[in-house]
Amino acid sequence: MFGYSTFSRLLLISSAIITLSLGQTQILLGDALFSEAKSKHGITTELSEFITNLMNMSKIPGISLGVVHISSGEKPNIELKSWGRMTEDDCALSSDALFDLASCSKSFLASAVGILMDDFAQGRNITSLPPGVATFDWQTKLKDLLPDEWALQDEWASGKTNIRDALSHVTGMPRHDYSYAPGDTLHGLVKNLRNLRPAYELRQKWSYNNQMYKTGAYLISKYAGKSYMEFATERLFAPMNMSHTTFWPGEAREAGLLTQAWTKFGRLIPFWFDDEVVELMAGAGGIISSAEDMTKWLTVLLNEGVEPGSNKTIIPHSAFEEITTAHSITSGKPATPEMSIQGYGLGWLRVSYQGHDVLTHSGAIPGFSTYVAFLPRDGLGIVVLANADEKAAANLAIMYRIVEDVLGLKRVDRVVSADASGKAVFKEEMDVLSKDAQETNAAIAPEPLPIDLGSLSGTYSNVGYGALILCSAESTSYNCLNVLSSFAPFIHQTPFPSPIPVPAPAPTEPELYAAWPRIWSTHVRLTHKVGTEFALQFTALFPEGYGHNQTAFETSETGESEGRAVFVLEGEGDQMKVLGFGMEIDEEAVEARKRAGAKDVREWADAWFEKV
Repeated sequence: MFGYSTFSRLLLISSAIITLSLGQTQILLGDALFSEAKSKHGITTELSEFITNLMNMSKIPGISLGVVHISSGEKPNIELKSWGRMTEDDCALSSDALFDLASCSKSFLASAVGILMDDFAQGRNITSLPPGVATFDWQTKLKDLLPDEWALQDEWASGKTNIRDALSHVTGMPRHDYSYAPGDTLHGLVKNLRNLRPAYELRQKWSYNNQMYKTGAYLISKYAGKSYMEFATERLFAPMNMSHTTFWPGEAREAGLLTQAWTKFGRLIPFWFDDEVVELMAGAGGIISSAEDMTKWLTVLLNEGVEPGSNKTIIPHSAFEEITTAHSITSGKPATPEMSIQGYGLGWLRVSYQGHDVLTHSGAIPGFSTYVAFLPRDGLGIVVLANADEKAAANLAIMYRIVEDVLGLKRVDRVVSADASGKAVFKEEMDVLSKDAQETNAAIAPEPLPIDLGSLSGTYSNVGYGALILCSAESTSYNCLNVLSSFAPFIHQTPFPSPIPVPAPAPTEPELYAAWPRIWSTHVRLTHKVGTEFALQFTALFPEGYGHNQTAFETSETGESEGRAVFVLEGEGDQMKVLGFGMEIDEEAVEARKRAGAKDVREWADAWFEKV
């Protein structure tokens, strides 16, 4: 969800396994390059054919594209075009159609924090800092600004984490995205961070965490004297004339511009964030905008924070420099000579492609795949919005094609198609996934469950995640009967088309089920694999379908929603007792805890659920 780590992997894969087409001449850097960028169109008949074919291959209902060319002293040249449909009744998509930007919202949050800092520096603040706190800047520690709310389990990180650390994803915290739910408040979410396990030491490793951007939104609400949504609207959207951009789905729907959204495999789903969760999700991924409005954002970014029409500073220069400078390394080794190492600023990834400086971010939530990029030295900005999830590979291919053609770079042939699940993937990524799956399956030896399945049912609790009730097919409680009713159309069926060629689960595999009403899921399924280990899948069930299609389906994000549950038992025979289970979602985080000395699953799991 918000999916940036997936996009970062795609960026490496796409550059590592490409083949180069002949007949393109790379031009030199400098003024010649800049004039070349100004003279070429980004959206051409050839590009339109490329996108149409890509949509068919990748099963994308609609794409909206914006391209900006800008140079010093000249009026921006803006190109807009849309393809496909915005509704299940085949209404055509338009350039002012509204999409959820998902994690492309993060750069707005970082910019808003920088604007608020400048208010304090210039004496325009309307609230006061806590006693003893002299400055509010990127190095200010969160414990000083949020003394009653902020704390992490790692004492050093709790005391030393500053705003830059939080927004550049180096706090040491993994995602923990299935810990927060509709109805949670920003205040409650920040307070709950102390109950979630870290994986790394502060500044040890880049580890993507949406909750730090929610913390940023809370910080603004506390020191701006208004909600983050109000602050961003007044200080960012309004002065850039992003007239249709909003945080509120209801508002976008009333305007008649909100596109409908589809899963990777083509099922219509509701807009994922309703008005109830706007405040919670706004900072990390809640902005709703269009290609048309986003070209205005790109124009300001290409002009280093200044709106060129009015010459008004939107993002203070010092904040713009801080946000766009890479502070942490996401990939320390270039995949090919065309790519550089990759760094992350504050809401922006920074990388070099064929010698050209590129700032990018992707976004991914159920129903939407988004991508924003700008090349500051080339005066080129691109926004790609797709109304289906897990289409990052397609968005990336479109961006690369535009950059290559506008700047006259060597064109790279990228084979993108939908895998069996509907996810848009590069061919080479599919080959890697298939090989890994075959090796994994071959390594698993059958080992029966050492305890009756019904003994594993019951209530489990973790202070950071809350309680869940696991149900077996024989459970008879009121809660479990409701859960089993929801799962009834899916039990003993492959939940989704498999993205890799592996056998479907056999009907005899024991399964446990639970309701898990969180932002990203409605339920969770545990399927026995070996011994006390179960495959874990967070999922969103639609037992009555959605839209015109009333047949049951379910959906979840590939990779991020998948993990394992490992139960811990005590005693033998009739005296065997279930102590709880460890939930492992982030494999790298689990391995890091093991290296740090964790002794068993109770210590190295992302969360330990104790049986009540």
